[in-house]
Amino acid sequence: MRDLNDLLFFTEVVAHGGFAAAGRALREPKSKLSRRVASLEARLGVRLIERSSRRFQVTEVGRAFYAQCRVAMAEVERAEALVQETQGEPHGLVRFSSPLGLMEPLAPLIAGFLSRHPRVRLHVVATNRRVDLIDERIDVALRVRAELDSDAALTLRTLGTSRRILVASPAFVNAREPLSEVEQLAALPTLSATEQQGTDRWALVGPTGQQRVLEHEPLLACGDFGALRDAAVAGAGVALLPDHACAAALKAGQLVRVLHPWHAVDGIVHVVFTTRRGLPPPVRAWIDHLAAHFGETQVLSPALPT
Repeated sequence: MRDLNDLLFFTEVVAHGGFAAAGRALREPKSKLSRRVASLEARLGVRLIERSSRRFQVTEVGRAFYAQCRVAMAEVERAEALVQETQGEPHGLVRFSSPLGLMEPLAPLIAGFLSRHPRVRLHVVATNRRVDLIDERIDVALRVRAELDSDAALTLRTLGTSRRILVASPAFVNAREPLSEVEQLAALPTLSATEQQGTDRWALVGPTGQQRVLEHEPLLACGDFGALRDAAVAGAGVALLPDHACAAALKAGQLVRVLHPWHAVDGIVHVVFTTRRGLPPPVRAWIDHLAAHFGETQVLSPALPT
């Protein structure tokens, strides 16, 4: 008799690149996964994974089998979702990915969602890298891009736009000659959200739509907007920050706009997920909660001092 759990275990082992990693994700003993995959191989009469103490490699037939198993597991999840939809209150696990820079404004939203749906568990992966929803089994990913994703395998829902502005401390600005050209920024210490070493590029838009690209080597390169904001408040340099990340500091007079009204190219904030058909109720509830929150509040475009 076929056991779908064998297919699940095999799929997870391949997706995680090994028995130990899959065991941690599934909270199952490594020995159990190895035994079940071996049983599956014996039933099929083929070797799906070549493994030893030093080697883990999926065979050619194993890769083809994995592709079909992944489709089958997705269909099982959709079937379970149809049953859950008849049970009223959403429940289950939602795997969600978000950029680090949006975790601060998301914090109260997350708390509100969990309070409203006590039977839903939320697993948040906070990272600036681009996650693979299918391979990493992420249900929903929040992204900010100048252009929308065009992957045909993904469904997207736009939430709004995010604008980055140039800011610095009043003391930093007052100690220097007034700035009138973007190119002058290259001679100043800059604080950038890049995580790459070396030269960074800021694509900026002016008051009449003119564009400039500033190449510079940041004094501070960090993926966390809070750390960049604090460094700017301390007078370390000019930062390019989302308005939601520096609105409070601007209102408090800790930061001022630099080269206003120049700003970065607006980013489209959107969520991506793999399908609309059979979307599990907790995942749908989370997406709807995100859309309602971003639509009703000023998280992305707070009122800033003029």
